[in-house]
Amino acid sequence: MPYLFGGLVLLNAITLGYYLFLQQPAATQTLKAAKADITQPLEFTNSAKYIPPAIGTRE
Repeated sequence: MPYLFGGLVLLNAITLGYYLFLQQPAATQTLKAAKADITQPLEFTNSAKYIPPAIGTRE
């Protein structure tokens, strides 16, 4: 029984190492669309001027 457990742990470690370090992930359509959305410029509005002053200050 310990040999079976050790063999499964070793097989799991080999499989994990393969998927983490050796296999390069393929870009899917969802990933390509997300990257295309990220590279587009985003509109930014500075909303700091709408924040009320802290209580106790005179502005």
